[in-house]
Amino acid sequence: MLTAQLIAALVGGEVGNLIQQTGLVAKIVLLILLAFSVFSWAIILAKWSAFKRVRAQSGRFVRAFRKATRLQDVSAVAEQFKPSPLVGVFEGAYDEYRRQGGGVPRNLTSIQRATQIASSEEMTRLERRLPWLATTGAVTPFIGLFGTVWGIIDAFQGLGTAGAATLRAVAPGISEALITTAAGLFAAIPAVIAYNAFSHQIKEFAARSDDFALELLNTFERSSAPPPQQPHATYRGAMVSEVRE
Repeated sequence: MLTAQLIAALVGGEVGNLIQQTGLVAKIVLLILLAFSVFSWAIILAKWSAFKRVRAQSGRFVRAFRKATRLQDVSAVAEQFKPSPLVGVFEGAYDEYRRQGGGVPRNLTSIQRATQIASSEEMTRLERRLPWLATTGAVTPFIGLFGTVWGIIDAFQGLGTAGAATLRAVAPGISEALITTAAGLFAAIPAVIAYNAFSHQIKEFAARSDDFALELLNTFERSSAPPPQQPHATYRGAMVSEVRE
């Protein structure tokens, strides 16, 4: 099979020769494991690049938000900080604020719900395609185990055909078993490591989104609070007179 030859060429050496000599079932198992591994590595590289950009853009957006004096100024430049999830949280809250007519917020609870909905949507977006890594980590060892069992069956068949317990009789089946086992682990281990690492980063992004939502609500609350009342002029004069006496 062309796929087996390609794998053998990539591996090279004696292992490549063993792959070329495996049976049809072992080649199919290796092909399936190769597909899982390729898709998993594509997701790993894409997520690593995306999360790196998300982290950098989130830091820049928070600095821009804290420097701004008006929410309108933040809304005007928020688009350039995507794909940060904080931008989605801000836009969700700001859209709800504008639906209330702008000016003084009339209902902070609805703005808070808008931030929660936006944060949930952003986390769902970041989790996209991660289940494939979990599936790869869970399934590929068993696919490799199937190839192992099949290789052992071939080894016993070769032993029965030869009629004698020689290494030449059992070597092809044992080699198939070992190769498929190794291929299953090669596909599963990076997927499990990447899934755990990305899940931890998503939890950090979720915590950061919650903190930013609270900071944003504080901004709306300050804008809705009435200005402090100045003491009456007569009262101030009485206090000054009392102090002088």
